[in-house]
Amino acid sequence: MNTTDTGLQAVTSKIRNPPTVPISNAVAAGNLIYTVQVPRDPETLAPSGDGDIEVQAARVFDQLAHVLECAGSSLRHVVQMTIYLVDKDHAEMMNRVYRRYFSAPPYPNRATVVVKELLGQHCLIEIVVQALKA
Repeated sequence: MNTTDTGLQAVTSKIRNPPTVPISNAVAAGNLIYTVQVPRDPETLAPSGDGDIEVQAARVFDQLAHVLECAGSSLRHVVQMTIYLVDKDHAEMMNRVYRRYFSAPPYPNRATVVVKELLGQHCLIEIVVQALKA
């Protein structure tokens, strides 16, 4: 992790945003980790709206697990999550995928919001997560 004079640490992982985009993929602040995940191509790690909601949801949760591990945490330490979907009909499938990653209580506190569109072309899901360090 990379620490600044504010005490914030950029989490180092294989997922990085382009240098032209002033966004850290994840930031640690004290005992908390903050991250946003969009679907990314598993090989290039570039944002990718390829695939249906099942494919895209699995990608964001796989990425989340990776980033949390790099930050010294895990999916078991997710406290809160906001999930953005572009189609309310995707909620059922997203929940099926979600259960593969979050299978035992306590589950994260969670909101699911349906939006008109997401910034990533053809992206069907985006998640915002707060977690504790392990």
